[in-house]
Amino acid sequence: MDSQKSCIAVYPGTFDPLTNGHVSLVRRAAMIFGTVIVAVAGDSHKTPLFTLDERVAIAEQVFANDRRVLVEGFKGLLVNYVKSREANVILRGMRAVSDFEFEFQMALMNRKLDRTIETVFIMTDYKWLYISSTIVKEVAKHGGDIRGMVPEHVRERMLERFGPANGSGEGA
Repeated sequence: MDSQKSCIAVYPGTFDPLTNGHVSLVRRAAMIFGTVIVAVAGDSHKTPLFTLDERVAIAEQVFANDRRVLVEGFKGLLVNYVKSREANVILRGMRAVSDFEFEFQMALMNRKLDRTIETVFIMTDYKWLYISSTIVKEVAKHGGDIRGMVPEHVRERMLERFGPANGSGEGA
């Protein structure tokens, strides 16, 4: 078990926004791996609500009291970033079977690019199966209540972005 504790896992994503599902997965992974790096992706085909710096700052605030968790932004190929951090595991969350095909393809491509890096999948906690960053953004944008789906300070940041009537549940 000690050899596993020295292992560094990189959990990549856009985290736009960081949800309670992400937080749960990181905390559970930190019990398995010695260090979990939350790697906030700057390169993405998605149009983010928050800038890379904002997403990094939000995640840093969430994990500020957990010495096992580091938060960093990155750009470029994930395997290159993982190697630069002297990590050997890419951590991915799985909510449902629908996630599997995409995640499987990515894991195989990363394995092709660097055979020394393993991808480890962790199932999401059942409480967060229905949560995704995309859904949370849509709910908040249209005035729905996102309390309990994201950490409170993330909800506050989303309220700032969408306006006070959105994301609070008020008027929804």
